[in-house]
This record gives sequence, C-alpha cells and structure tokens, in this order.
Amino acid sequence: MRLFHLALGLIFSWSILATNVFAAIDTYTFSSVAQEQQYRELTEQLRCPKCQNNSIADSNATIAADMRGKVYELQQQGDSKQQIIDYMVARYGNFVTYEPPVTAATLILWVGPALFVLIGSLIVVLRARRRGEKNAAFSLQEQQRLHTLLAEQDARAPTPLSAQDKKMKRKQP
Repeated sequence: MRLFHLALGLIFSWSILATNVFAAIDTYTFSSVAQEQQYRELTEQLRCPKCQNNSIADSNATIAADMRGKVYELQQQGDSKQQIIDYMVARYGNFVTYEPPVTAATLILWVGPALFVLIGSLIVVLRARRRGEKNAAFSLQEQQRLHTLLAEQDARAPTPLSAQDKKMKRKQP
C-alpha cells in the first residue's frame, strides 16, 4: 500500500511539472526580416503592465501575450512603429513606455531628481556656513578669560617629574 501511495505521488508530481510543456509559445510569421526586427524592437520597448519592470517580450503574463498579439496584428495592418506605440499608450497609459513623455503628470519624474540634488546641496552649503560662523575667532575679552582659566589650571596641576627625579625616587628605600 505504501508503494502505491509513493507511485501515485510521483505520477501526480510529474503531471504538474509536465503542464509547463504545454505553455503557449508565440509563433508569428513575417513577410520580411525588417518587419520581424521591428516587431522585436516594439516588444522590447513596451513594458508589461502586470510585471512592472519586464518588457512584453520578456513577460509570460497573459496581458503581455495579448499585447504581443496586438502588436503583430497592428503591424500586419500596416501601422507604423509610432502608431503602434501611440495605440498602446492610449490603451494602457504612459506606463507602457520605458521613457514616458514630458507632461504635467510626468514632470516630477523628469525634474524630481535634479530638484532633490539642488535642495540637498543648498542644505549642505547653509549648514557649512552656520558651522563656520560658530567657529569664529574669540573676542579680546574671551581670549583674556581663556588665558586666565588656563593659567589657573596650570597652577593647580602637579608638575610632571623629570627623568632624573624618577631615578632618585626609585633609589630611595
């Protein structure tokens, strides 16, 4: 009975793994090599809405397969590369292109990094100036007070023993 369960488990495991063999593979026929090259360029330039950072050429998502089919269909109808991109942008939004156009909605994407660098540099410069003002030279009154304090401390501190004093101290029983 145990052998039967083991065999059943193996058959079930192999059947699950074998389903990947039946995955659909896009097979399109093109009338020219240039048309096939244009198809490859388009599918590399368009981003999969589901996979975020994969092109529709690299994605296995259903929506990517649908988009590849639509690119092929539009290309067979004679649409230009830009017309196909415009169609995809109209249908899925600017997100499907890796380089979104500069519009009011995408302006922060284009200006944001430069703005962060500018603001960060401004903060660094202002903090450096403030720190420089704090480390300005002492006034005459502050210098006199400092000398007085240092002199008092020197008067209170024991004087260090010279090398000869140390030798004499060791010789004493």
